[in-house]
Amino acid sequence: MVCEENKRKYTSFYATGVYGGIGTGYTCGCCLRCVFCWVDWSRDYPEKLGDFYSPKEAFERLSKAAENYGTRKLRISGAEPTLGKKHLLQLLELVEESKFDLFILETNGVPFGVDREYVKEVSKFEKPHVRVSLKAGTPEAFSRKTGAKPEAFEIPFKAIQNLLDYGASFHVAGMMDDPRVVEPEERNELARRLMEINPKLLDSFEGEVIDPYKTTLR
Repeated sequence: MVCEENKRKYTSFYATGVYGGIGTGYTCGCCLRCVFCWVDWSRDYPEKLGDFYSPKEAFERLSKAAENYGTRKLRISGAEPTLGKKHLLQLLELVEESKFDLFILETNGVPFGVDREYVKEVSKFEKPHVRVSLKAGTPEAFSRKTGAKPEAFEIPFKAIQNLLDYGASFHVAGMMDDPRVVEPEERNELARRLMEINPKLLDSFEGEVIDPYKTTLR
């Protein structure tokens, strides 16, 4: 529904103030259904919303958004940006050859956890920095908050290990700083899991809290 050959569905392109100002493309469709998700209805109805863009078309729109804002940073966000492997890798090739300094790639970690080769290809580029957003600290909480099977809880941790193995630039974030959706025990369990992989992951960990977007509240 969101990928056709090397094309990928997006809803919009514009710059935002996060990361100190960044040109952003917002994608459609996701493999999770997180209860605290901020993305609009294109997450749940990707067949009805958004338009297909080639890597070149997406890069041109990202570039224009960044230039209008006066920033040299680009990003893909919204839903799950790593869906569409061919599209993303070709887009990163264009970014690598461009004047832009940094490309932030946000992901829930699922595609990178099930496809080690994908991570290897992304890690060859110098400009991407990956932000892996974890959703829960236990399999039970993961299933309850995302709609996925409990055993899928392990997949994002495989993504983190893959990123470490290939020396990719990345950090880990997580919906762990909002007491409305996470208990201290769950937060501690996630910290323990990250410690087992690499203690440095906790040093750069980015805690998330719920923002009251309309779709989030719904």
